[in-house]
Amino acid sequence: MLAGKKVLIGISGSIAAYKIPLLVRQLVKEGAEVRIVMTEASKAFVSKLTLSTLSKSPVLDALFDEVSWSNHVMLGRWADVMLVAPLSCNTLSKMATGLCDNLLMATYLSATCPVVVAPAMDEDMWHHASTKQNLSTLAANRVLIIPVEHGELASGLIGDGRMAEPERIVQFLTDFFETRHQLSGKKALVTAGPTYEAIDPVRFIGNHSSGKMGYSIAEELAKRGADVVLVSGPVSCEVKNKAIKLVKTTSADQMFESCLANKDFDIAVMAAAVADYTPVEVAAQKLKKKDEGLTIQLKKTRDILAAIGKEKSDQQILVGFALETENEEENAKKKLVAKNADIIVLNSLNDQGAGFKNDTNKVTLYYKNQTHKTFDLKSKELVAKDIVDAITELM
Repeated sequence: MLAGKKVLIGISGSIAAYKIPLLVRQLVKEGAEVRIVMTEASKAFVSKLTLSTLSKSPVLDALFDEVSWSNHVMLGRWADVMLVAPLSCNTLSKMATGLCDNLLMATYLSATCPVVVAPAMDEDMWHHASTKQNLSTLAANRVLIIPVEHGELASGLIGDGRMAEPERIVQFLTDFFETRHQLSGKKALVTAGPTYEAIDPVRFIGNHSSGKMGYSIAEELAKRGADVVLVSGPVSCEVKNKAIKLVKTTSADQMFESCLANKDFDIAVMAAAVADYTPVEVAAQKLKKKDEGLTIQLKKTRDILAAIGKEKSDQQILVGFALETENEEENAKKKLVAKNADIIVLNSLNDQGAGFKNDTNKVTLYYKNQTHKTFDLKSKELVAKDIVDAITELM
């Protein structure tokens, strides 16, 4: 998949730069055409001679020298993808703020191609709030971030912040080129998070859903080219891809109306934890504490998944979620039939690390053809990839 692809590598000042010659060698072996720009700091960790020999192309490190000028605009337009690896904390900060003081930054700021980064830094730097904020800025600017690995660091500590190994970076780029236009022209509807059902102006009935799973699915669909509408309950998650249309809702009724207003979809993934019941009456003023108990009469909410399943055509793919605590498989299969879904994603609160609030999830996909597929515990971003892979296979 990398044969004939033009890969521009930007190397910043990190000890992890010692891995880049191996990365270049693997990319060239895959048939990619590689060019390289370096920061001054990176030359302390890897030589230009090594990189130019392996890439079969001159390595650039300055906007201009005594005899020539490096056309950074041309570089950013030449590449099919720009990869910044390793991405140091310093270069991350420059990319987030737009500080242009070297060739790498001038090339990044003028690049018209997709940009991918592979961060590398010590654990405390990786977990610092400023780093997280800068990464969020990059993600919002549609820069793709290869996750760091857990392992031995240059400081001697064991922790997060280790740059992804060359093999993993090559696989990431391969997956990127394979999937980037996979869902172009397709419309996707995704729901995420909880709903809050008001009791009075202060109190509500809700659940512990964080929205992380639904947001990850929306991001994965958008990454593959789909036109995504994300209908979200009240969460602290942020949309990273600016191409995603975010519709904010609070109650189950609001989410129902928003979904039905966007029923012209090719793909719908109902990942939200929608309340099954809502108060019959909402007090106009805050209810005061009394000596006797409080009884609240509830009524059923409108079933979003069932309503969409009833109206969907055979050309539309509908995915629902089932969070269970008992009789998991039986309940998932019943829901698959009752809601006319194509896939039910089952996660059980009996599985450690799965369900609400966690950054990880463990799911089983149940299909309309009576087959199922179980996945190991993994990050919700990787679970989203598995789910979208399943959707594209059905399509």
